[in-house]
Amino acid sequence: MSYTLLTQRLRLRPLEETDAAFILELLNDPDFIRQIADRGVRDLDSAREYLRKGPLASYAQHRHGLLMVETRADADPLGMCGLVRRPGLDHPDLGYALLPVARGCGFASEAGAAVLAHAREVLGHERVLAIVNPDNLRSISVLERLGFAAEGTITLPHDTKPLGLYATGHDGGSYTPLR
Repeated sequence: MSYTLLTQRLRLRPLEETDAAFILELLNDPDFIRQIADRGVRDLDSAREYLRKGPLASYAQHRHGLLMVETRADADPLGMCGLVRRPGLDHPDLGYALLPVARGCGFASEAGAAVLAHAREVLGHERVLAIVNPDNLRSISVLERLGFAAEGTITLPHDTKPLGLYATGHDGGSYTPLR
């Protein structure tokens, strides 16, 4: 997979094994663990393994996955955003997570809009899902700004807690693919 999405302020590019230090930081953020999951990533080796089995495998299998979100101006890493294929969901789902310093700046909405536009216009996905902890009001607000609507709750296989299920067919905004 070799595409990059550009927005006014952001560059979304495929993650690489060299991003392991960033992944280690993001996946150990207490809010990531509380709102998304504890992935058990505690050192650079497990971060590289997470990248190989997660985003890199998804790129090869699905032609999409979580992308590095960084500033366009100086490539500062801010988070990740992209489409994820999850057991128990019939369509790709929008996933995103930002470092604490990048929250509240509109980056999640901006990155999400670019991913949704690419999903529809390039990958041909007319329906995209999102799952969220019901108490994560900030993330729900982002999803609603992106045109998602609540469709109820779902408990994914191998999980015990119900999550809010959201869906959209909205294209979300504009992007510029680089080839």
